[in-house]
Amino acid sequence: MKTPVQALRQQTGFTLVELVIVIVIMGVIGGVVAVFMRAPIQAYVDSGRRAALTDVADTVVRRISRDIRKALPNSVRVSTSGADTCLEFIPTRNGARYRENNRPTDGTVGKGLDFTTADTDFNMLGRNADWPADQRIGINDLVVVYNLGITNVTAYNGDNVARVASLSSDATSGAEETTITLAAPKLFPLESGTKRFHVVPVEENVVAYVCNGSTLRRLVTPGVTTGTGVLFTNSATRYCGSAGNPVSAAPVLISDVSSCSFTYNDTDSQRNGLVQMSLSITRNAETVNLYHQIQVNNTP
Repeated sequence: MKTPVQALRQQTGFTLVELVIVIVIMGVIGGVVAVFMRAPIQAYVDSGRRAALTDVADTVVRRISRDIRKALPNSVRVSTSGADTCLEFIPTRNGARYRENNRPTDGTVGKGLDFTTADTDFNMLGRNADWPADQRIGINDLVVVYNLGITNVTAYNGDNVARVASLSSDATSGAEETTITLAAPKLFPLESGTKRFHVVPVEENVVAYVCNGSTLRRLVTPGVTTGTGVLFTNSATRYCGSAGNPVSAAPVLISDVSSCSFTYNDTDSQRNGLVQMSLSITRNAETVNLYHQIQVNNTP
């Protein structure tokens, strides 16, 4: 039988020198592995960062595209205010057809839109209540007829714009039409060949996307809600920021913008236009460049 001393002498283990040698060897192996793993891991991180930047930029571009496709025909324009570059337009809520002046339908006569004298009201074909809630014409919305964007026929001048005072069903047409009463008598300059009019929401009479330093902002100019007037007073006026509606107060859509530009080209026929957007975003020395084109329908 072994004594406790003999048993202790027979126990084995690592010495301090052996432990240090193992640690050194593991460190060398770890360093070698890290050298080979660093590039793939960095590539994965860079790829994720670029994907995030691209996703942010693509979301903004799609937002702008969706807005522009609802723009009033012949209202898109690019302007400059100081160092800011602006893409501005008049948004629309919906569009409809107006009744021709006192044109009989199935033995009934509704109130048409007269282009020889100032009108105070007219009938819209269809019932406003049948539209989805976000597309219905509301009080203080603007009615625009045949906007050509030229002298005497431009919404920015208020030439062909009237503000809605009230809406009601027209009993003389079997309640299948809506009577739109205007806030003030209006003589619209030109009749639409297809008897169409557009509706501009009072919440957003003018929308501008502004390249403001390292940010891209969405600036909204709300409309008039009192009196008989409308917002638009001069086609030379740029709504890209003002003392009462500064660009700095507009919400930021995207930051870290390293370059941003807008270009608008319309055709000789004035039926179509093309908006071109260039956007570059830089974060952590990583830059993503996007170029996007938006077709604009200018058929009034």
